[in-house]
Amino acid sequence: MTWKNALTDYQYFLKIERGLSENSIKAYSQDIQKLITFLTDQELKVSPDDIDSEIIEKFIYDSAKTVAPRSQARMISGLRNFFDYLIFEDYRKENPTDLLEAPKIGRKLPDTLSEEEINEIIAQIDLSKPEGERNRAMIETLYSCGLRVTEMIQLQISDLFFEEGFIRVIGKGNKQRFVPINSFMIRLIENYKDLIRTSIKVQKGFEDTLFLNRRGKQLSRNMVFMILKDLTEKAGIHKTVSPHTLRHSFATHLLENGADLRAIQQMLGHESITTTEIYMHLDKSHLKKVVEKFHPRK
Repeated sequence: MTWKNALTDYQYFLKIERGLSENSIKAYSQDIQKLITFLTDQELKVSPDDIDSEIIEKFIYDSAKTVAPRSQARMISGLRNFFDYLIFEDYRKENPTDLLEAPKIGRKLPDTLSEEEINEIIAQIDLSKPEGERNRAMIETLYSCGLRVTEMIQLQISDLFFEEGFIRVIGKGNKQRFVPINSFMIRLIENYKDLIRTSIKVQKGFEDTLFLNRRGKQLSRNMVFMILKDLTEKAGIHKTVSPHTLRHSFATHLLENGADLRAIQQMLGHESITTTEIYMHLDKSHLKKVVEKFHPRK
């Protein structure tokens, strides 16, 4: 078995059997590609079914010189999953990564924006330009609905159930969920959809795509990142801000205002409540208020 064939089969398995998105498959594949590059550079002629733990350890040790502990841990996890797949398909009997120890890492929490900072970012949008209405609707959607950037750019007009007060979101693993949307957001999206989007020449295949670029196609993830980065700099906010920061702020602000953690879990589309808890980096003053409000011995 060649590395190329093994990687192609693994990618097919991740797509068909695991139902992962293209972005997730790409992330899983990158670690294996790095291992293949390492083997080529070291002139090590070993196949996926006979590579041993010693070579894997050398690869990880070599990578540790240039990557952070968190990336190293992710790399080990990615390789472990790959070799587990080869065992599942009877290409191997054992996993060469079983004895590898991942570096100890703490929880990394992204920056959170305050409500004032989010308002300041939105205030930088130039609404005199057609794309301004689109950008405002996009950023407000990311924050008000807690969407991942991929979920937002893939929103379809047919996903809008405004009469019921929901939007349909296709999340990781092609899983569907319905997220509540308020009347303010409905007006913003309808304003963009009915007044701005109608003036764009929509390309074939994107007739149902909600947010379009000037060429009438779906926006790219990078474009959204760039738009948000530019607005953040104009607002004078010195934080690392990405679309995911808005999602994190959505969850944090809901919890700080008394929302139930299980409800937030459903809206974010997390399978495990543990994943949702990672977002909840609450300060002690908020925890004190929760006890004072809800404990019977207050």
